[in-house]
Order: sequence, then C-alpha cells, then structure tokens
Amino acid sequence: MPALNALKAFEVAGRTGSFTRAAELLNVTQSAVSRQVRQLEAQLGETLLQRHHHHLELSAAGRILLQALQQSFDRIELTVRSLQEKTHRNRLRINAPPTFTSRWLMPRLGRLRDAYPHLELSLSTRIDDNLAESGVLDCAIRFGNGEWEGFDNRLLMNERHIAVCAPGLLARQAGRAAIDLNQFTLLHVLASADQRYLTWQHWLKAAGIDNVDTRGGYEFDLLDHAIRAAIDGLGVTIADRHMIARELADGQLVQVLNTHVDGHQSYWLVTREKHKQEELPHVALFRDWLQQEIWLSERALDSSESAPLGSLSQLSPLG
Repeated sequence: MPALNALKAFEVAGRTGSFTRAAELLNVTQSAVSRQVRQLEAQLGETLLQRHHHHLELSAAGRILLQALQQSFDRIELTVRSLQEKTHRNRLRINAPPTFTSRWLMPRLGRLRDAYPHLELSLSTRIDDNLAESGVLDCAIRFGNGEWEGFDNRLLMNERHIAVCAPGLLARQAGRAAIDLNQFTLLHVLASADQRYLTWQHWLKAAGIDNVDTRGGYEFDLLDHAIRAAIDGLGVTIADRHMIARELADGQLVQVLNTHVDGHQSYWLVTREKHKQEELPHVALFRDWLQQEIWLSERALDSSESAPLGSLSQLSPLG
C-alpha cells in the first residue's frame, strides 16, 4: 500500500486543484505535497494529476483514486469523531454567513433551545470554514445557487430585495412630487474585494427609474454593515426583507417605494450525503426546526407588507 501521507496529499491536491492550497490545508510546504504526489504516481505507474500553469487537473486514473479516497477518508472521519464525542452526541456544529447569523438566526436561538433543550450548539461564521474540508462541522448554511456538489443542498429561503433608509432621511424629501435618489448616498455591498453586487441596478430596473448614478456611494463587505449604516441615516441600501424584518417593524427603517426584486441567490442548508446523515439525528432536528422558523418568518412578512405606496407623502413618516 502507498504511504498514507502520500494518499492524503494527493486527495487534498486533487480536491482543491492546487498544490499551494493543499499545502496550506495540510500545514506542510508546497514542495512536500508535490513530492509526495510524484512518489505516489511513480509507485502506481500512473499520472494522477495534469500540471497546468495555474491549476491541477485530474487524469482518468486520478478521478477513480480520488473518489475512492474521499469515501474512505469520510468513513474514517465519522468513525473517529463518533469515538471522540461519546459524551457530546447532542452537540451540533454549524457554520453560517455572518449577516444571516446575526440578523436572522441569533434572534431565534431561544426558540431552538426551548424546542430541543438537550441540543448543544457550536456556531461559527468564519468564511473559511468549509464543510468539504472539515471533519468538525455537521452542516452549513450557505448563500448561493445550491451548486455544492457531493452534498445534499436544501433550499431554505429566497431573497427579496427592497430599498430602505432611516425615516428621518426620507422625511427630507417630503413635499416633492417624486423621490430623487441622486440626493441620497447609495450604500452598496461588495461581492468581492473590487466588485459590487448588482442589487441596485436590478432594483432600479424593476422600479422603472433611470438616470441614477450608482457609481458613487459607500461600500461594505457585509450586508449587515450596510443595513446598520442605513439605520444610522447614512444613506439608502438594498436589503433582503428577511434580514431587516425587525427594523421595519420597529420603524428604524422604512421602505423607499413599493418595489420588490427577487434575488438571484438564496440561502441553503448544506449537509453531507443522506447515507452519512443517519448517524447525525441532531442535524435532522435542526433542519426541521429551520423549516418551521422560515415558514413562520415568511408568513409574518407577507402579512406585514404595506399597501401599495403611491406618493412620496405616503412614504414619509411625516405624511
């Protein structure tokens, strides 16, 4: 049998498509990973990874070996974890996006505790906590298109975007026939270091509003920061109504125009494949609780949506 270190080096390199990323995950040097894979290839007499300038590509033999190794390592991880956690069988370890966690999940955890007092929770929001690379996490909540291969992806809720700002900021437009968004600071959320989400463009198109300069404004790496800036009166932001339900109900935020736009991405519960979930009943409890809470949330939002807003005076708290 090949050395276990060489098999693990190949499995991580093949999964990530990068010797550099594999070295980071294994806490060794890049040259060590490359050397172990070369030795494995020499022992098997097969090329497992095609080396390209910026990435690695699995050969036919590499794909077969990678699949077998992933299944084997998964079984080993589950067995080891079950032995280590005999006294922690009720602990659920999840990872979720920061804004979803602080604005939607955290206010509901009291009901989770009341429903399942025996369930213990470990919750992380680090974006580098990857279910595929961690034997510690039980499940994750992800924002995207449900494209995580090798996992069970269950749709939780779709985004529905609205434009919001502080009541006092909107009141400054009182007496005008129509809102001039060029008079406000637009608050944007970054999809990456140098690229914004296109939520403003989508919302303006749905509202039928032209001639708004969206190039300026403030940018934030988290939606939560943009929402807090809007609450503080800094400007207008586009936010998912699920994330601001409390602020709308309390009057900290008001909606600008009666325009809703369905988001292009959604929130998903990502778990390991079903045949592995049988050993994790607490994941099933959490999934069922999430679905119930989302149903209650959707019903509350639908019942609280205001009637169509036809004029600026109806939008203003002074109207």
